[in-house]
Amino acid sequence: MGVKVMETEDGLIVQGQKRLRGAEINPHNDHRIAMACSVVALGIKDQTVITNMECVRKSYPRFFEDIASLGADVVEQ
Repeated sequence: MGVKVMETEDGLIVQGQKRLRGAEINPHNDHRIAMACSVVALGIKDQTVITNMECVRKSYPRFFEDIASLGADVVEQ
């Protein structure tokens, strides 16, 4: 997506560019990363593919429906 993310003791530091780009993201079973990247992808013109999205179901079962209502083109494979 064109960002650099650094982990700190109590959070994250995100450094990016003016225009982000689509990417393939593997959230490594972290539902928070999967959902955050999905929301960021709403503002990117290029396609973003997030693998292993089933991890979000443990905390937000309706996430796919809700993000689709915001304009995301959600395709489960």
